[in-house]
Amino acid sequence: MPLTIVDDAPLAPLTTLELGGPARRLVEAPDEAAVVEAVRLGDERGLPVLILGGGSNLVVSDAGFDGLVVRIASRGRSFVAHGGEVRLEAQAGEPWDDLVADAVARGLGGLECLSGIPGLAGATPIQNVGAYGQEVSETIRAVRALDRREGRVVELAPAACGFGYRDSAFKREPDRYAVLAVAFGLRPGAAPRLRYRELEDALGARPAPTLADARAAVLALRGAKSMVIDPRDPNRRSVGSFFMNPIVPAAEAARIAAQAAPAEMPRFPAGPGLVKVPAAWLIERAGVSKGFRRGAVGVSSRHALALVHHGGGTTTALLALAREIREAVRARFGVVLVPEPVLVGASL
Repeated sequence: MPLTIVDDAPLAPLTTLELGGPARRLVEAPDEAAVVEAVRLGDERGLPVLILGGGSNLVVSDAGFDGLVVRIASRGRSFVAHGGEVRLEAQAGEPWDDLVADAVARGLGGLECLSGIPGLAGATPIQNVGAYGQEVSETIRAVRALDRREGRVVELAPAACGFGYRDSAFKREPDRYAVLAVAFGLRPGAAPRLRYRELEDALGARPAPTLADARAAVLALRGAKSMVIDPRDPNRRSVGSFFMNPIVPAAEAARIAAQAAPAEMPRFPAGPGLVKVPAAWLIERAGVSKGFRRGAVGVSSRHALALVHHGGGTTTALLALAREIREAVRARFGVVLVPEPVLVGASL
């Protein structure tokens, strides 16, 4: 079937923030072959290409995108025994939480703490999506992608993906790869891996929590923070966490904690000599409160790390608020927060 290209296509309705201008061209790709064809078409015509999934981690400028947007709509998943694991292969357009729910229902461990995260499967390796002590890099066994530089479809092993904290080779080279499918290695009959204190506390009354228990607890925790998509939630227009949690040397963490005194700063080990500091805690201690609002944009009333659009706003206003928050944290603690979502046509 030939590709259908739409001119001057609105992008705001295709993002969870519901902000941003139009795309010069937009094409919906219903399968892997169409994704490859559309990206190659854009490259051949010399157009900038933006791969759009669920739009849940995207901040589009008010000017929009002067190029070709390829909206991923490929579907399909399979579960196959592979050694001592079960291999889940998912097309890039599979809704992420549907995959997690399916894996949990089959008694397959490895994704349960990533429940409730909006977006599509193909985006998860790009951001190395993580929550409640799990990251997708722990279970990813291969990523199939179009290598735009070499002009061919490749299968990348985890080592070639360059995973880091909310980072990957795909994120560092956004114009090189278009993710087509992802393979995960899951553990049959596994118990949930509980590494996050808040989740452990939520499951504390259960002596032997199941994968389903862990999923239910994560969904409840995320829901309480407006970190799931709910059309009834006044905080619903967001990209989730707007800033990444800083990872700093232990000595730097001690300095930040001393500046925060007498408040006790939460901190988490993040590797040899490294400490993860909660960005939401820094934001609130820098004087930015949950529920703060400036016109049509503001801070979530449930989580200081989420910036929200209340309707009728602009990306310019949202980014101005983000800069103000970043500056408040820098002035108070000497820490520069880094945005987590992808900024299209804009910067901080």
